Amino acid sequence: MKRANAIKLVAPFLEGAVVINCNGMISREVFTCADSPTCFYMVGSMGLAGPIGLGVALSCPDRRVVVMDGDGNVLMNAGVLGNIAVAGPTNLFHLVLDNSTYGSTGDQRTISPGFSLAEVARAFGYRRLYSAQDEQTLTEVLPPFFGGKGPCLLHVLVEPGNVPDIARVNLTPIEMTERIRRSLAGSPRSTSTETSLTGPTA
Repeated sequence: MKRANAIKLVAPFLEGAVVINCNGMISREVFTCADSPTCFYMVGSMGLAGPIGLGVALSCPDRRVVVMDGDGNVLMNAGVLGNIAVAGPTNLFHLVLDNSTYGSTGDQRTISPGFSLAEVARAFGYRRLYSAQDEQTLTEVLPPFFGGKGPCLLHVLVEPGNVPDIARVNLTPIEMTERIRRSLAGSPRSTSTETSLTGPTA
């Protein structure tokens, strides 16, 4: 499964959520297919999507917060898994798109094939864990993943490789910060499973 295809399957579940995207190709792919005023994109800082997502989740408990992460980013700051688990925000949903490489810098290998990131999250104390390695399985696990309480992690195995000539995020950090502040200042979006957490038809 290509990472871009996985993101397209996830995209309908991001509507109404605050989405914190790790740096690199994941940011560029989410920006291309699912940008919204509540999306924030890391620019040049690895490992910080999780901490930022945790801060937003704790500060805005009535908003659903989704962290879109990669294996390289998680490995850069693996201790955040413990911080998320101990803080226990029920509105935080952590997706890790794992291609076992640093896809933005030449597909150098990461160490993620040597162990299970999902089991690491379990050991830290994440409430729920899911995994997927093909489009059918991902389609099946997305509704229960987003339909329950966090903190939870979905580990998605994807193939190395990037979308050719994909556009870069054309927002400055200041512009992204201001637009997400304006969005968060509006009316809260419920994290209840009775709202649009079940997919594109909800």
